[in-house]
Amino acid sequence: MSHGLIIFPDDYSDFADEYPQAKVVGTDLSPIQPAWVPPNLQFEIEDCTREWTFQADSVDYIHMRWLVGSIRDWGSLYSEAFRCCKPGGWLESYETSSIITSDDNTVKEDSAMGQWGKFFIEGGKKLGSTFTVVEDGIQRKEMEKAGFVDIQEFDFKCPVGGWPKDPVLKEMGRYTQFGLETDTEGFVLFMAHTLGWTKDEIQVYIAHLRREMRAGKSHAYYRQKVVWGRKPVSKKTDAEASA
Repeated sequence: MSHGLIIFPDDYSDFADEYPQAKVVGTDLSPIQPAWVPPNLQFEIEDCTREWTFQADSVDYIHMRWLVGSIRDWGSLYSEAFRCCKPGGWLESYETSSIITSDDNTVKEDSAMGQWGKFFIEGGKKLGSTFTVVEDGIQRKEMEKAGFVDIQEFDFKCPVGGWPKDPVLKEMGRYTQFGLETDTEGFVLFMAHTLGWTKDEIQVYIAHLRREMRAGKSHAYYRQKVVWGRKPVSKKTDAEASA
């Protein structure tokens, strides 16, 4: 990992600090970088849904996260990642489900939390962007089609609220609830307008959602999945390694 690293969402500075010999490039649609960054970190405005500006076979590691709902062609996205990865380089794709559920039926289907996933899935269909990346196994399928090998995945539940007994999961759930409560409008407004909701309908839904989360009566969670794979060094080398 000497140079050529792309990280799409957050954690740019931490990654650059951890690997001071690496050249780390953070990309986004907007110039949202912090005022101070490590010397080995730079930011570029890049639209990952178009042809990437990075040269072929130039990147050791690509990390992309939470692109669900913004990608219409996942195959094209992973093909671009494959093109830009060096032979032997890695792609890591981190995505989330939009469905909030529970294992003990404490999240009712007709509740605000129970309707959260349906809300985004229906809106995504109107926009032509799927919100069921995790459920449909799109990451692994499309990475395989792009040519990545040695693909592995990690699927886990992320709690909503501080209900878990495990201290790490409890803290994770509290942060999740805080984020949803603090920026509910940011999550909801665009999709609500896409679905033709009125202003009153939006405010009523938001109020119900916040009330349910603050009540703390549900064991709510949503799933996240991390999938990673390697670009073959060469067909001959990989065949010899697997023999």
